[in-house]
Amino acid sequence: MGASKIPDWVREELFEDVLKSNVVGYSKVRSFNAENGSSAGENYASIMLRVNIEVELLDGTNKHVSYMVKLPHQNDVHKELMEHINIFEIERTMYKVVVPEMEALYKAAGVEVTFGAKSYELRNAKSEYIALEDLCTKGFKNASRLDGLDQAHTEGVLRKMAQWHAATAVRVATKGQYPEGVLKSFFKEENRAKINEMMNGMGEIFLKCCATYEGNEAYIDKLKALKPVILDEMFKMGKVDSTEFNVLNHGDSWSNNFMFQYDDFGKVKEVYMVDYQVPKYGIVAHDLIYFLISFTKLEDKLSKFDYYLRVYHDNLVEHLKILKYSKPMPSLRDIHKTLFQYGLFIYCVATGVMAVVLVDPSKDACFENFTGDSAEGKEFQTKMYSNARYRKHIQAILPWLLNRGALDID
Repeated sequence: MGASKIPDWVREELFEDVLKSNVVGYSKVRSFNAENGSSAGENYASIMLRVNIEVELLDGTNKHVSYMVKLPHQNDVHKELMEHINIFEIERTMYKVVVPEMEALYKAAGVEVTFGAKSYELRNAKSEYIALEDLCTKGFKNASRLDGLDQAHTEGVLRKMAQWHAATAVRVATKGQYPEGVLKSFFKEENRAKINEMMNGMGEIFLKCCATYEGNEAYIDKLKALKPVILDEMFKMGKVDSTEFNVLNHGDSWSNNFMFQYDDFGKVKEVYMVDYQVPKYGIVAHDLIYFLISFTKLEDKLSKFDYYLRVYHDNLVEHLKILKYSKPMPSLRDIHKTLFQYGLFIYCVATGVMAVVLVDPSKDACFENFTGDSAEGKEFQTKMYSNARYRKHIQAILPWLLNRGALDID
């Protein structure tokens, strides 16, 4: 993104209140610079800026501070998307209300748990925005999405996910349901036509590429039969069953929405979650499948799948007990049953976000090409589904799903 894409209203005056409130001894701004905060293929839903500010303190010394600012894309695709779901309003609610409430539950129980970055209010912003502390200044960084997570990183994410799920379940059990705006994400009837339009073209291109996968003869007819009904199956998963163990899923637990901090020996010390734009209340299968299928190493993805569910369950039960969850604890068998019941969602993730995670960085990696039916979009989607890295993953996953019965239509 060039400098021309940075709005002219993103200036130092915008951060005056934030600096006065958060920088001890703040006197004035000496220099201000806003730049692209993410590279091509690393952020699809919004524009991410890194704002670097050189501050002069009252004692005459200088201090460098930085913030991350998320802004909406201005193209027609995103404007239409915002009409269906205001992801910025939802994320502001998450950062201002929901996340602090979850952290407060742990604090009341005598445990310090932090889920992510601090958020800030910007005075006189000219568009929707999210302003956050720059976690890179605390040593946090993303892991390589192309390589996938090893066991240590995966266990760190599962622990943080379990902490989040436990707190959200306790919140509903003690205080009642969340505001409507953060409950359903895209799983709304008024969004069905738009989602169907997005999925239809991608589905056709995937099936064309699938015909070239090794061993496709065993499952391709089932995938063709699934295509007309898969959206209905996704919406079934979107309905909340009160007899299940339900949580507020992060909803977009892909590679770049987890950041890792390391100790002096290079071991994972802390995991933070970012981007709370599409939370979804319902079964834990959503976050678990989304994460484990899209972001774990190929050699671990299936061989350690059941083990990772146990790691998650152990941490979930531990934190439900810490927070004194009053309802029956979900068993490990319950978690497995839920993932079997909604195994088709694994197929959706494998043909959706996993393809994005595994595609090479390029200027063509944008939301319009990921979902669009333009010539550029079709070319990009074909690259996604046919590159050697993705083929290795999908050629392992599809037979596994076939053997689990996940590709069968009820």
